[in-house]
Amino acid sequence: MNSETYLDFCFIREQTGDFAADIDELLKNMFGKKRLNWFLEEKTIDGAEMVIAEVKGMSDWSSEEETILFIEDHADSKFWEYLQGYKMFIYPVKKGCNSCGTH
Repeated sequence: MNSETYLDFCFIREQTGDFAADIDELLKNMFGKKRLNWFLEEKTIDGAEMVIAEVKGMSDWSSEEETILFIEDHADSKFWEYLQGYKMFIYPVKKGCNSCGTH
């Protein structure tokens, strides 16, 4: 069963350039076989680079816990080095109208 998936990640590192391209590659390697798309916003502040990644789409995860397990199993070490925060929402498709789950 597919779930609506919304993941937000905040990555930060010392300024060296092309951070958004590096994050894009990390996400391709991790989510390339999933039906997920992402948008990257890059900022440079006081000698540091920050990328906010908004990941959206459909996935086969039914909970945030399953998503975390997938990320722990598939994330590159650079992902963990750069990651400063995240937020995720997984909405499993329910039978019916989604308000009561019975229709």
